[in-house]
Amino acid sequence: MSEKTALFPLKTVLLPGCTLDLQLFEARYLDMVSRCFKAGEGFVVVALEKGPESGTGDLRFSALGCEAQIVDFQQRDNGLLGIRVLGGRRAQVSDVEVAADGLVLAQVQWRAEAEDDNLVVAHDELETLHAALLEHPLASGLGLPPVGRSQQALAYQLAYLLPFSLDQKTHLLALDHPAERLQQITEWLEVLQA
Repeated sequence: MSEKTALFPLKTVLLPGCTLDLQLFEARYLDMVSRCFKAGEGFVVVALEKGPESGTGDLRFSALGCEAQIVDFQQRDNGLLGIRVLGGRRAQVSDVEVAADGLVLAQVQWRAEAEDDNLVVAHDELETLHAALLEHPLASGLGLPPVGRSQQALAYQLAYLLPFSLDQKTHLLALDHPAERLQQITEWLEVLQA
């Protein structure tokens, strides 16, 4: 049996190609980051559905997460470690266990992405919305790469930038085809505009 991967349950969803800034102060996560640096590996962020992010008590989280690759770190003004992670591969987790230090570990099966396609005319409105979202002051400094003509990148970045619920973002992460993600986003936006 292969070695288990560390999980980081959060009340958010990390998406492939998107960034997330974390502030670490718990010993278990500081140790996890140290091990990740030494091994040149990441960890998996899973959406926390029930329980506190501190990891105490009854926790329930999604069985689907996203690999978090550490791309930057710095000591914050408050003395805590801040890291920026970039979403990598989608991860299906199983055989979850809690280590003695409270770190959650699991077997991980990496989920392949469907082949990406180029954006088409039907996606023009979504591209316009994406451009407008990137102009918002809160979007500056997110470190998002250009989407180019990629349906995959546009879908994940829209899912990241739009104020969808935790369940909605988890649903988008679970879809295997970028065109399906874009269609679902379009349908949800139409409901909001109705």
